[in-house]
Amino acid sequence: MSSDNIIIREISDIDAREVLQIFEMGIETGNATFEKVAPTWNDWKANHHIHSRFAAEADHKIVGWVALSAVSKREAYKGVAEISIYLHNDYKGRGIGSAMMEKVIESSEQNGIWTLLAVVFPENIASVNLHKKHGFRVIGTRDKISKINGIWRDTLMLERRSRKTGL
Repeated sequence: MSSDNIIIREISDIDAREVLQIFEMGIETGNATFEKVAPTWNDWKANHHIHSRFAAEADHKIVGWVALSAVSKREAYKGVAEISIYLHNDYKGRGIGSAMMEKVIESSEQNGIWTLLAVVFPENIASVNLHKKHGFRVIGTRDKISKINGIWRDTLMLERRSRKTGL
């Protein structure tokens, strides 16, 4: 299956179960998030911008999602958002991540976001490469920023500045 068979669409409440299941898959990998359990659907919605929330649909099911979160409540940073992108384990390596990334970048710019920030485990090579492919650059490493299962982990910070004028 190529990304041509994928529908990228806005996330709605009917997607809650599948979106959170994919989040749980990310937790299980140990290389996607410091979270230990998926949030409730209401918490997930509250923690992400109302715009730029997309699901990738294939075979009549959600196989990935991408959403943006505010990095600060301060007015000066209203155009800076953190990106979260998750893919179902069975659908990796098929171009779906790139399709979602293109959609969220376009939407973020339409909604006044001038900088996207990603925080990625360095061991998550596929995610690092996906972000770099779409114009993100590594801006630093946070050494031993937090623990998973008692083990200190580093994270890479990557950012992408919009290329649109006026943002």
